[in-house]
Amino acid sequence: GKTMEYDEDKIDEMVLALLRLGLHEEVRVWKGHDCDAMDRLHTKGLISDPKGKAKSVVLTEEGERRSRELFERHFTRKA
Repeated sequence: GKTMEYDEDKIDEMVLALLRLGLHEEVRVWKGHDCDAMDRLHTKGLISDPKGKAKSVVLTEEGERRSRELFERHFTRKA
């Protein structure tokens, strides 16, 4: 079969937005998403290093801001 091509930046935006669903302790998020996407978010400076035994990562200040912005843009209802 053919391999589907996709826009990694768009995938990363959606993963970052969805990380808000697992937000706890104000900046920690569960890391149960695609490992490659999580690595890219770390490389972009949006989350702490996802490698290791911890089940969560920390959003950077920029990561928290972008996560909130993307979640509101894509998943909230407009009044």
